[in-house]
Formats: sequence, C-alpha cells, structure tokens
Amino acid sequence: MHRLKKIFATDSYIVPLVAIVMGFLVGAIVMLIGGYDPVAAYSALFKRVFGSPYDFGEAIREMTPLMFTGLAVAFAFRSGMFNIGADGQVLIGMTAATLVGIQLAGLPSFLLVPLAVIAAGLAGGLWAGIAGYLKAKRGINEVITTIMLNWIALYLSNYIVRNFLLLKGQNRSEDIPASLSMTFLNGVFDNARVHWGTAIAICAAIFFYVYLWKTKQGYEMRAVGLNPNAAEYAGMNVGRNVVKAMFISGAFAGLAGAGEVLGVFHYQSVFAASPGYGFNGIAVALLGLTHPLGVILAAILYGMLTYGAAGMSFGADVPPELIRIVIGSIIFFIAAQGIVRWVLKPFYLKRKKEKVS
Repeated sequence: MHRLKKIFATDSYIVPLVAIVMGFLVGAIVMLIGGYDPVAAYSALFKRVFGSPYDFGEAIREMTPLMFTGLAVAFAFRSGMFNIGADGQVLIGMTAATLVGIQLAGLPSFLLVPLAVIAAGLAGGLWAGIAGYLKAKRGINEVITTIMLNWIALYLSNYIVRNFLLLKGQNRSEDIPASLSMTFLNGVFDNARVHWGTAIAICAAIFFYVYLWKTKQGYEMRAVGLNPNAAEYAGMNVGRNVVKAMFISGAFAGLAGAGEVLGVFHYQSVFAASPGYGFNGIAVALLGLTHPLGVILAAILYGMLTYGAAGMSFGADVPPELIRIVIGSIIFFIAAQGIVRWVLKPFYLKRKKEKVS
C-alpha cells in the first residue's frame, strides 16, 4: 500500500491531463445526446485556433488576460485567501492605464507605456489591498469585500471615463496613444492583436514562483496561508503578509487591464456589466492547481477552448455554449481528483505487478 501511494504521488502530474481528457469525453457525450458530431466539433474548434496565423495570434490574445487573472487568484490562494475581486482589479487597472495614457499623452512612448503599465499594476494592487487591510485589521472576510469592490470598481471606472475621458458622441474614452502592441509581428500573425502583455504575464509567473518558493517573504506568506496561528506564534506578522499578498494578487490583475486597453482596444469602454476576466481567472487558477506554471498552461487551454468555440458554431453547427460544459467538466474532475485516481487505479496496480515480477 505504501508503494502504491508513492506511485500516485510521483505521477500526480498525470491527474490534470487525465481530467482534461475526461472533460473532453463528457463534452463529446453531451454532443452525441444532442445529436451533434463531436469529432467534427472538436476538429472545427482546433481548426479555428490553428487554421491561420491571424486566428493563432488572436487565440494568444485571448489567453493573456486569463494568465494574469489566474495568477492573481492563485497567488492569493497560496497565501490563504480567496480573491474573487480580480474582475474589479482588472477594471481599476484599465482605468489607471487609460488615465495615464491620455493625460500624459505628450510624453515619448518609451516613458508613457511603462508609466501606464506601472500605474495599472499599482492601482490594481491598491484596490485589492483594501480587502487585505479589512481582513487584517477588522477580520472581515475577503470574499465579501472583494465582491463589493467589484461593483464599486465597475461604477467608479465608468464614472471616470464618462466625466474625464469620454470621446464626444461615443460610449468610450478617447484613443490612448500609448501602445503595447507587437507591431513587428504584424506580418507574422496577419495583424492579429498580439501584444507585450503576454511576455509580461510570463514574467509575472516567474516572479510568482521565485517570490513564493525562493524568498523569505514568500515562505512567510505560504506559512500564513497554511496556518496563520502557527505563523503568528513563530513571530511572523500575519496582518502585514495578508495585505502584501492581496496587493501582489491585485497587481497581477491590474496588469491584465493594462494589456487590454493598451494592447488590444487602445481605448476604454463604458461597461454595462462586468467584463468577466476575473471570474474566468478563478477557473484558470483551479485548473492550474494554483501553481504558476499550471496557471499558464491552464490559461492556454482555456483561451484555446474559448476562442475555438466560435469555430464549433460555424464549422460544425454546434452551440458554442457547449464548450462551457467541457471547461466545467475539466474543472470538476480537477477538483474531484478522487474520481480521476479511481479511474487510474487499475493502471497503477498493473504497473506495480509488472515491477514486482
């Protein structure tokens, strides 16, 4: 039995892969029940993503905000908190980047772009820091405060755009001269909206890993997340680590906002409802097992499925909503790892017998 447990621990990376396969199988079964051809649907999905340089570039663009918001949720989770306010932090980051980009438009690009990006990260971090402060000083659950801050962020960002940045006669801000677009790749991706935010997201994932697992401050954050009482007994400042963790988490989400307004749209809209970046980030963080590398891979998968869903609709006449069933099934199997391990158990037992013999 001990040997079998050791095999399970060694091969635990297989579980997410099997969960993904099982999610696709569940989606195929649902399609068959609905009278659709799953082979044609999945073929159309992947053709939509990889069928042309433009579509592949747009799929990368779809993945980028998911990387940031997934990292935001995962970082908070590793520190013992559940940040479901990434959506509001994205909006605040957008607004800060838009404000800096428009108000300081006279600056040269090599100054304006970094300032706008830094402003977005700081604004998102400070917005999340409010929830962290209330948790540390007043003991208020961060789930409640981040939900409320999402709505405040939506109306605050709309107010700022309408009253200070609005393009006359339009329901959006003026054009932002600062740009994160990778113009030198226009020829490669047929003018797809690929931008530097993708590279920044990968750097953020590296920072996530190095900071949490290779520094004293990261060790304290993880200790606070695992057991705040034990961490406090060991002399760690729990409140400070809570605020710091939420600030870093919010900064990741704020950078997602910078990428969207500086790299994709080049203006900020007045939103009728929450854009949903942060809520998708929760799914990405869970799918990536709250590890930075896992989050990047999960964002790639989630972005491919989301962007490719339109291909299912046009290429195989399958409702694009069915892709949500696939994503939901994958997340379910990731969360219910016992089911996946039960499916894998006969294979592990067979391998154990082969090794013994």
